[in-house]
Amino acid sequence: MLLAKELQAGSDQLLDLFRISQETGAAPEGKYRHWHTLRMMEPPPGLTNEQWWVAIKIARSPLLKKLPLTDKENKPFLYGTPDEALKLLQYIDQHASGEIRMPEVVTGDESAQKTYLVNSLIEEAIRSSQLEGATTSRRTAKEMIRTSRSPKDRSERMILNNYQALQYMRAQGNKPLTPPCVLELHRILTEGTLDNPDAAGRLQTAKDDRVAVYDRVKTDQVIHSPPIATDLPERFQRMCDFANETEGSSGFLHPVVRAILLHFWLGYDHPFEDGNGRTARALFYWSMRKSGYWLTDYLSVSEVFRKAPGRYGRAYLYSETDNNDTTYFILYHLAVIKQAIERSHRYLQRKAAEIRKLEKMIRSSDRFNHRQLALLGGAMRNPDQPYTFRSHATSHNVTFQTARTDLIALEEQGYLEKRKRGKQYFFYPVEQLETKLAG
Repeated sequence: MLLAKELQAGSDQLLDLFRISQETGAAPEGKYRHWHTLRMMEPPPGLTNEQWWVAIKIARSPLLKKLPLTDKENKPFLYGTPDEALKLLQYIDQHASGEIRMPEVVTGDESAQKTYLVNSLIEEAIRSSQLEGATTSRRTAKEMIRTSRSPKDRSERMILNNYQALQYMRAQGNKPLTPPCVLELHRILTEGTLDNPDAAGRLQTAKDDRVAVYDRVKTDQVIHSPPIATDLPERFQRMCDFANETEGSSGFLHPVVRAILLHFWLGYDHPFEDGNGRTARALFYWSMRKSGYWLTDYLSVSEVFRKAPGRYGRAYLYSETDNNDTTYFILYHLAVIKQAIERSHRYLQRKAAEIRKLEKMIRSSDRFNHRQLALLGGAMRNPDQPYTFRSHATSHNVTFQTARTDLIALEEQGYLEKRKRGKQYFFYPVEQLETKLAG
């Protein structure tokens, strides 16, 4: 190893490296860089890149703590929270939990909360599945879920499964995480999508061809070989103990860091034939929600992951190739959460402004409930979008009868046009809807 080689230097040089480590710190310029990046940079005067790296590693050593997660050689993974991580954690604490200020569309009417919760679950289900290869468009996927129609292909099945899996984990509430719970989560996620249907909802065994992770570009190059299958049951139980904070380790572990490391743990062990990434992200959401970060219900981290999948993979790779230092993955994931929070705030503020504008436009706004206002706002933006009793009920998490009352009322007032297709009614926005509303 590079570090061991440099530490064989004479005592005077070692003293110099310790002195330099105090000056350079664990994260020069506030960046927790990997050797892969640092080796290409200009080192401080009088140092080689190798010496600079050793000085940085010396500075990082006091920050790192052991985790109950171990690698294939039983060496523990480590984690640290440098200043950059602490700053991001403070932001997440301030903006994702407690009594935070949010637009009235979320903090006001209960039905509005249900509406935006369902939308967020659908968004995460789509993006998480697309990250794993699903090719269905957002519009088609939303139409499938809201109308409760059966999926037409594997991609649609992946998205519907993901949506149902997120709902399943929300229903777990604050219950302890158990191996049967995670296995059921995986079964829901992968049902009807695997080449080997028997692999849904079970760990790989010694009889299976152990799954590996391949490079996205060089598709024949293995970048991660997970632990052997015979170790999985014991590691699986340890992961659940870690998630439940019963692993017996000393010291405080920030709940957001715990949620991120739970994501990392399942991704590293890769215990399933397929669907490991989707399972890991669902566990992350469960852990965040369990710890009181309620805004997590309105975030889509997969949307951020999907825009730069290479960075997602490198965060794992950097952690595995630098003496099991998961700080790289933690920092990356924290930055992703921050981006997702910012996106969510912008989205919710925009939706609040749209509804306020619509309410202002409609002179008799007391004639419409929030669900109807949301539908009318969407109808103005998408005049060709049809609505059904079932899609309206699913979108707002209300009963079929409530949805029927909403749509029939809008039709009777002249804002929707009812058409029959087979045995089902579809409601379309009338022409010049905005003019009618303004009038």
